[in-house]
Amino acid sequence: MSDTFLTSLLPQLASGAAHTHALGFVFEGIEGDRVRLRTPWRPDLVGDPETDVIAGGLVTAMLDHVGGLAVWVALDRYEPIATLDLRVDYMRPARPRVDLLAEARCYRLSRTIGFVRAWAFEDDPADPVAAAQATYVISSDGGRKAGANLQKGDRA
Repeated sequence: MSDTFLTSLLPQLASGAAHTHALGFVFEGIEGDRVRLRTPWRPDLVGDPETDVIAGGLVTAMLDHVGGLAVWVALDRYEPIATLDLRVDYMRPARPRVDLLAEARCYRLSRTIGFVRAWAFEDDPADPVAAAQATYVISSDGGRKAGANLQKGDRA
């Protein structure tokens, strides 16, 4: 994997977008083919104020995002991708007032699809809050520019 991609672009992709920054995603690093994010607990991320547990929607967003990062790690480059399918199984509530970690691994790449498994947890990946299975479409233009499929009369 290229050093420039790992040290500069991947951390920006992890937390540099407006929504990932607002949610507080922090790039924790890569170990082998696994990539990890952390979301520090904050009161504004709580789903149920009576329990202080992080909202389930944040867990889903985190799993989706770390899954996309895992595809880029497997590709060893930036390529536009989009979530094609995401299934999340919630196993238990997150612990109140505790940071959440998410880890993902792209276990198979085809020419156009990345297949990913991800999980969210506090301390131990063997005790997940949630697990995800996802696919991401790899949007390579194959050397064509946008609009290449339009007829000459169709272009505005």
